[in-house]
Amino acid sequence: GFYKKHDLSEGFDEPPLFYQGADEYTGQKLNKVSNEVLELKRVLEERYPGLDLKDVHHVSEWMLRSYGEDIGDKSSIHQMLLTNKGYRGLTHPMVEKETADGSKKYFPNFKYRYFTEDIPCGLIVTRGIAELAGVAMPNMDDVIMWCQEVMGKEFLVDGRVAGKDLDITRAPQHYGFTDLDNFMIVNH
Repeated sequence: GFYKKHDLSEGFDEPPLFYQGADEYTGQKLNKVSNEVLELKRVLEERYPGLDLKDVHHVSEWMLRSYGEDIGDKSSIHQMLLTNKGYRGLTHPMVEKETADGSKKYFPNFKYRYFTEDIPCGLIVTRGIAELAGVAMPNMDDVIMWCQEVMGKEFLVDGRVAGKDLDITRAPQHYGFTDLDNFMIVNH
C-alpha cells in the first residue's frame, strides 16, 4: 500500500519506514487478505475433517500473540503496525543509486526476499490451493498482481495461477495439480 501514493521513479531521500510507514489502506488490505485465508481454512477443514489447521490465524491475532504488550495501540491492524515496538525503525528494502544530478536516492529493492521468496513460496502457494478449493481471493489477487508487476514476473493470468513463472513457485499448479482431492492425497 505504501508505494501506491509514490512515484517510484523519483526515489526517496532516505529509506522509508516499513511497518511504521504503513497507511490505513495497508492495514485494511492485510485484514481482507487474512479474512480470505481464514475462509480457505474453513473450506478445507469442512471438506477434510481430519485436517489440522489450528495454527492458521488472522494476522491481527498472530500479531497480538507474537508481540502482546509491545503493541501500543491494538485498535486496528494499521495501528498495531504503527505502534509495535518490535517493528520500530525497520525500513523498506532499498537500493541506493546516484541520480542524474549527482545526488543519492533510495529506490525499492524488488529483488529482496520479501518479493523473491514470500510471493512465490507463500502467497502464490496459498492462492494456488485456494484456486483448487474454489475459494475466491480478490484481495490477495490485488497484492499478487501488483507484486508480479514490480518484480517483472507472471504468476496470475486471467485470475488463474497459470503464469510463465510458476517454475519458481511452490504452487500446486507448478507440480501439475488441477484437483484438490489429488493434491490432498499426495500432500496430507
